[in-house]
Amino acid sequence: MKEESSDKLSVVADNIKRIRENIENAKIRAGRTDTVRLMGVTKTVDPVLVNFSVEQGVRLLGENRVQEFLDKRDRYEGGPEIHFIGGLQTNKVKYIIDKVSMIHSADSEHLIEEINKRAAGKGLRMDILIEVNIGGEESKSGIKPEQLDELAFKTAELPNVRLRGLMAIPPVDVDGSSDRYFAQMQRLFCDLREKTFKDGRFMIDTLSMGMSGDYESAVMHGSNIVRIGSLLYGYRNYT
Repeated sequence: MKEESSDKLSVVADNIKRIRENIENAKIRAGRTDTVRLMGVTKTVDPVLVNFSVEQGVRLLGENRVQEFLDKRDRYEGGPEIHFIGGLQTNKVKYIIDKVSMIHSADSEHLIEEINKRAAGKGLRMDILIEVNIGGEESKSGIKPEQLDELAFKTAELPNVRLRGLMAIPPVDVDGSSDRYFAQMQRLFCDLREKTFKDGRFMIDTLSMGMSGDYESAVMHGSNIVRIGSLLYGYRNYT
């Protein structure tokens, strides 16, 4: 990875400013006054650029690949909060369990049990989001919406994980938007929060959805973490 030029840093600074403005405008349109967190998705991004974004106030980072994260993490500066957002195999949980503060991609009882086991071994409690395959796409991970309640309450029985909410990567609908799926996720999230409101084993407060192409719509539908990669850092080679 090469050092980034001052021109590139200037572009990133402008991108951050524009994204934040768009988030705030979307909140206004939705009548929201709560906080929406901007996550910098760091897949293939040079740590120099990541560190610059942290300096600019992007305090939350999202990691997709276990090995890439392990290779880069010692070069991160400024003490950012790091979440794991990519597909996670059970045999890789042990490598990240004490290095991230939340896992967004919990998509099966088996994986959640492994997270619980590894968290117990480190004496910690891992915050997780259940990933929902809201579009029913065979190519994507995540549980079916109708499986959510059962998995949520099974998760509540595990002492070393805490369910904080939901994550989704919705498809694009025939009209070119993901609004319908965002709305469905918002209903699922609100329903889960209502069902668990008096159950102290839960703290349902996080809805993670929206990426570079659709984050404003996601904010309009209740997302409070938007995961931005290319629109923040520029388009990269993902191979």
